[in-house]
Amino acid sequence: MIPILVAHGTRQPDGVIMIGELAEQVSALLAQPVRVAFVDVLGPSPAEVLAAEAQSGRPAILVPAFLARGYHVGVDVPTQVAASGHPDVTITPALGPDAGVAAVVAARLAESGWCPGDSVVLAAAGSSDPAARTDLMYAAEMLSGLIGSPVTVAFAATGGPSVPDAVAELRSRGASRVVIASYLLADGLFQRRLHGAGADLVTEPLGTHPGIARVVADRFLTAHTRIAVR
Repeated sequence: MIPILVAHGTRQPDGVIMIGELAEQVSALLAQPVRVAFVDVLGPSPAEVLAAEAQSGRPAILVPAFLARGYHVGVDVPTQVAASGHPDVTITPALGPDAGVAAVVAARLAESGWCPGDSVVLAAAGSSDPAARTDLMYAAEMLSGLIGSPVTVAFAATGGPSVPDAVAELRSRGASRVVIASYLLADGLFQRRLHGAGADLVTEPLGTHPGIARVVADRFLTAHTRIAVR
């Protein structure tokens, strides 16, 4: 197979490095190189990576490195695949919602200094897509089950409530400490916004945690197994 990790893209060098590190971790788990493509901001695009392999005769597997469904997963990636001319491409589900991803968010909370009883905001980039919002609510429910307390969903960009508004609302209800659980894969503009939202603590992005690499590798291996038996 040709494994390709498809991310959004960012102008922040640290974010690009994080995606590269994630791909390296997954490569080690699969014992073969994982290529990286971006749907926005920078290249190569999925269409470019696939077009270069269109005559290879090898099936390609794309894992969308997004934590919920939405426009990029439902439209951008399939459009890029269709434009590539590659005859054998499998697109896996997005990374979230997923129990393994929720466990990583909980681990990031523990690393940050979160304590039971702290109010938690799960901060996503945001989407106007109803399916994406459903996924995010489900992710919050999974996290809530792991940490044993309610979790509020808020957005760093599209949709409401915004992260600052969610933090302010929890303060108005008497929360003594508010912790933002970043539901972002890599560093970038949205992660920077979280630090200005008024919370006591903000967790690190998820992408370089080994648990995320395991989720990505599982997506590749599950798709590869299905291809082998078809």
